[in-house]
Amino acid sequence: MLYNGVRDLVVENLNRLAQESILPAFPSGLEQDPMQQSQEGERLLKAVHKVWSDHADCMDKLSHILKYMDRVYVKSANLLEVVDLGRDLFVKHIIRPPIKDHVINSILSLLHIERDGYVINRSAIMSCVDTLSKLSDSSDGTTVYKQYLEPEILSQSEAYYKAEAARLLETYDTLEYLRRVQTRLTEEESRVHQYLSLQTLTPLQSILKNTLLTPHLQILIDMVNSGLDSMIDHDKLEDISRLYHLYSLVLEGVPALRRSLKISVQRRGTELNSVSMEGRELCDGDAGDELDPSVKGKGKAKARPPTNAHGFALALRWVEGVLQLKDKFDGLWETAFRSNREIGSGLNEAFESFVNLHPRASEFVSLYIDENLKKGLKGKTDAEVEVVLDKTISLFRFITEKDVFERYYKAHLAKRLLLNRSVSDDAERGMLAKLKVECGFQFTVKLEGMFHDMKLSADTMQAYRDHLSRTTPPEVDINVTVMTSTFWPMSYAPVPCTFPSLLVKATKSYEQFYLSRHSGRKLTWQPSLGNADVRVTFKARKHDLNVSSFALVILLLFENLGEGEFLTYEEIKNATAIPDGELQRNLQSLACTKFKVLRKHPAGRDVNPDDSFSFNADFSSPLQKIKISTIAARVETGEERKETQDRVEEERRYQTDACIIRIMKAHKNMMHNELVNETTRQLASRFLPDPMSIKKRIEALIEREYLERCEDRKSYNYVASHRLFFVTH
Repeated sequence: MLYNGVRDLVVENLNRLAQESILPAFPSGLEQDPMQQSQEGERLLKAVHKVWSDHADCMDKLSHILKYMDRVYVKSANLLEVVDLGRDLFVKHIIRPPIKDHVINSILSLLHIERDGYVINRSAIMSCVDTLSKLSDSSDGTTVYKQYLEPEILSQSEAYYKAEAARLLETYDTLEYLRRVQTRLTEEESRVHQYLSLQTLTPLQSILKNTLLTPHLQILIDMVNSGLDSMIDHDKLEDISRLYHLYSLVLEGVPALRRSLKISVQRRGTELNSVSMEGRELCDGDAGDELDPSVKGKGKAKARPPTNAHGFALALRWVEGVLQLKDKFDGLWETAFRSNREIGSGLNEAFESFVNLHPRASEFVSLYIDENLKKGLKGKTDAEVEVVLDKTISLFRFITEKDVFERYYKAHLAKRLLLNRSVSDDAERGMLAKLKVECGFQFTVKLEGMFHDMKLSADTMQAYRDHLSRTTPPEVDINVTVMTSTFWPMSYAPVPCTFPSLLVKATKSYEQFYLSRHSGRKLTWQPSLGNADVRVTFKARKHDLNVSSFALVILLLFENLGEGEFLTYEEIKNATAIPDGELQRNLQSLACTKFKVLRKHPAGRDVNPDDSFSFNADFSSPLQKIKISTIAARVETGEERKETQDRVEEERRYQTDACIIRIMKAHKNMMHNELVNETTRQLASRFLPDPMSIKKRIEALIEREYLERCEDRKSYNYVASHRLFFVTH
């Protein structure tokens, strides 16, 4: 009787409160301005909260009075305790249609009003949401908030933000769109923490991502004048960082950024390639080899050949452009993209793609390193040198044809060593160490051999000078570098030249000394790599000229020539035996540059077989020491490039054969595809072989009986042979 009486009393009180306090606070339902709607909504929510607060206090007091009933009767009768009974009755008699519908509509209305930018009383919603979160209307204990209010909030939010996205896309650019999306995310998080339930945060954020971001990812990235490319062009780091932050919230965001960044890098790289390739004909033409600044010091100068240096400048400009582009995107990756690995790998793939699309990438990178190691690092600190070397190595990593790069680098290193042009031995060895780390010992073994030769040559020359101090020295003082033929570039083939008797005596003297110390060796002289200091007497004064060895031999022909006499091109050629190409370049440097030591008849910039030359006794210059540089190509001509490519292809055939034999010797039997894949993997550190070329090498090895094809025609066996395929020491 007590339990039923309490229940009836509570029901009666709730019905009275509903009639007296809640129903009069219902919104009018008339069209009103947002502020009036806000006030009516607040009034209803406050009324519901006041009724709940009074009811909760009453039930709490009743539960204290009726503790014995709760403990003894309620449990045995399987009924609700007084407090729980009060909540259940509140749901049935207060939180019921139409009150529930009006409450939910009021909360949704206030939420919409605030999203539109108006100020509302958040405490009214917070107190009502708190009330609904304590009440349950289902057997599984789901709260009224979760069961009725949250689905309505999410449904309304989805519709609201779908319309919001369409409006923003029509009205604003990418930058403003992203700012507003970020603001919306912040606002919704604030609402959840302020007056909604925390359990609503995750589904509400999902709605914002699925309506404001996911459907429009690519549209925002590609938007003209404000998309990703525009942000990158104008260095809008804050906006790019916001873009990454928002896109990282959705599953498809980072992959979309990765794709777009790859396209952006490839487009910019292709533009660099196009600019470089537009000047390809100029690159294929001759460009000055000796482009160094004039030798420092009073009374010294260099004669610069009248050549077109555009090809060389174009090569350096391309490399510098690539490095600047990489610096730009590396900075973006570290700051705006927070060193995201997926985006980083995409950037590397993009750089590797366009760098290897340039047919002369290996040559240009080697030229850039050569220029820096010759004069670009002058005056820099060790830390600055390290930065430059690291940058060049980062570019080197993108090159797939590392064997081609090795060939060019070896040629440039050889010239630096032989002509003593390196700014720093430490920088040279530092670069060598970095190359060894990247590609292994085999890549640098010949380069290190070149350094070793230079050291041995210096020691040998010191011993030779000590020997000369005890004997009668030759009239000409020579300084000899002995190069091991297997270490130095193959292009350093002997070039014929008939030395004057003075030079012959000097070379014979050194040969006798050297061979007395090293039996069984053979010396072959390389005049094309040498240079000489010679004092020449003109009418005005004497000048000290620094010229190539070929130029010295040519000048000595005019030593005993009378004034007004001349030598024809053919006479010079027959007397010196210098090949046409070298002879023309050296005559051009002596007769067609700023310092015209010889006169060419007829005058002109080019040397032809029907020209003749005479000694220019009237030559004068305020400088005592003059360096006359030989015209040479810094960037390979088309013919030279074809010759280099042919040599590279020949070496690749040998390397592929050796690799296939190593693999087959280890496995004895392999399927065709497995052999091709393994060969590709092992050769990737040197170059990227074509599967068809590997197949041709397999066929060649079958013909030479190193391999045999199995009966299934899909696999191969290794054939042990008494012949040795290759030997390594």
